[in-house]
Amino acid sequence: MLNRRRRTRIETERLTLRPPQHSDYRDWSAVREQNADFLVPWEPAWTPDHLSRRSFTNRVYWANRSISGGTAVPLFLIRRQDQALLGAITLDNVRRGPAQDATLGYWIGEPYTRQGYMREAILGIVHYAFDSLDLSRISAACLPENAASRGVLEKTGFKYEGVAQSYLQINGRWRNHVLYSNLRNDRRGKTDAR
Repeated sequence: MLNRRRRTRIETERLTLRPPQHSDYRDWSAVREQNADFLVPWEPAWTPDHLSRRSFTNRVYWANRSISGGTAVPLFLIRRQDQALLGAITLDNVRRGPAQDATLGYWIGEPYTRQGYMREAILGIVHYAFDSLDLSRISAACLPENAASRGVLEKTGFKYEGVAQSYLQINGRWRNHVLYSNLRNDRRGKTDAR
């Protein structure tokens, strides 16, 4: 397990994407708490103990088990210049066999938005998914009104596929989501016609 965790590290131009560690608790809880008003409208409802050390410890154990079992790749976005924790990105629901796909999820603190960090992280994890994990498809979903999330997905090669009705409970309500996907060797939208 430890060797696999060491390999699950993605370096981008400005970021290190790595699994969460127990020592990240203070940074993680601070970013989440300070950005609660920014994050809550886009996420599943936070449990009463969401920001507790115990809840975070469970997240770290889940991350380790998921990486070891090959079912998910949860990573923190760490800015190398100052080691600040900016957010997180996860490839979840990894399916093997004929599917070879996963679902992408992510969040970032408001002070770090519109600086290209999430774009950089998505490009890094997509490359990792296709190159190292040999996945064929990555799906992502977001609320229709989340223009920033839609924009970053489109800028990183994801293509719109449609709307899923009552897809996820967000902030306590079942909400429709727009669906996107990124395919290895994607030919959608391209043609050989002259």
